Amino acid sequence: MTFQRKSDPRGIALIIVMISIFVLSLLAGGFAYSMKVETKLARNANNEAELEWLGRSGVEYARWILVQQLSIPTEPYDALNQVWAGGQGGMGTSNSPLANVQTEVQLGNGSFTWKIVDLERKLNINLATEPLLQQAFVSMGVDAGQLTPIINCILDWIDIDDNTRMEGAESDFYKTLDPPYYAKNGPIDDITELLFVAGITPELFWGSASTNYQPGVIQASMRPGPVQDMPAYPVGLVDIFTPLSSGRININTASAAVLQALPGIDQQIAAAIVAGREGEDDGSGLVGPYRSVDQVRRVPGLPMEIARQLATFCDVRSRTFEVTIDAQINGYKRQFVAILGRTPPRDIQVLNFYWK
Repeated sequence: MTFQRKSDPRGIALIIVMISIFVLSLLAGGFAYSMKVETKLARNANNEAELEWLGRSGVEYARWILVQQLSIPTEPYDALNQVWAGGQGGMGTSNSPLANVQTEVQLGNGSFTWKIVDLERKLNINLATEPLLQQAFVSMGVDAGQLTPIINCILDWIDIDDNTRMEGAESDFYKTLDPPYYAKNGPIDDITELLFVAGITPELFWGSASTNYQPGVIQASMRPGPVQDMPAYPVGLVDIFTPLSSGRININTASAAVLQALPGIDQQIAAAIVAGREGEDDGSGLVGPYRSVDQVRRVPGLPMEIARQLATFCDVRSRTFEVTIDAQINGYKRQFVAILGRTPPRDIQVLNFYWK
């Protein structure tokens, strides 16, 4: 005798309902996720415009700071202890609007922080003569046998012709590389362009402080002549040179490494010049930042001919500044950079503005 099991329609209906609920849950979850993404994209799109205005506001704030610094009659110089450079400011700061400068500024729905760096603290690579380049490389510890090819490769990169200097490199060399490219034959716009110049290794460019490359690895195709092991340098070209400045070094902001790139300045003299500008300016000119290049004579043991020579290359004012603005709105961040040119008494021009 055979028995047949009857199917329960209620069980089938329950399975169908569960499957329907599962499918609808997936659809609802996908829709909710899509809406969340769309909402975030829309919010970010709105934040982009606000962030740009925050960045531009930060640049205007930096311009105002630099104008106010020029308005302090007791400080006829630019130095690292002043507010624009992140210092506390001198005696004249307490009675000026700079006393209320904020490092983080709240504006609207967001905020920004700022940083100002003068470019006159470095040598202008586009204006550097062959003797200056030679002195800079010697102070870095570059081997004497490498001076001529490295210097001439840099000069070949900057000059407007394709005539190759002795042991230099022009487009005919760079076109043999993989990938090939042409020599710039014009002023350097960004200091990292030096990494495209034959003979400039990462060690030479970044110095020993860098960790974003593997020391000792040299691309033979990037260097004419035999491959050699390059030593670690205490400072790199990026620490000494800039592609944009007025051409005169600010003796109050330049590092000892930059000062050593000037003729006649050795490590001891450079360190003494830097140490001589320390302290707070009491108005006497005997301590604190140098009020004029001639005041470097107060450095003990400094030869007078060195003091006179510094007047050819140095100043106590900076005229070109790089401003970095970090803006944020509700956790959404953007970094802006501006190059400012300052012409006394109160003209601050925005030479360039971009974001990263």
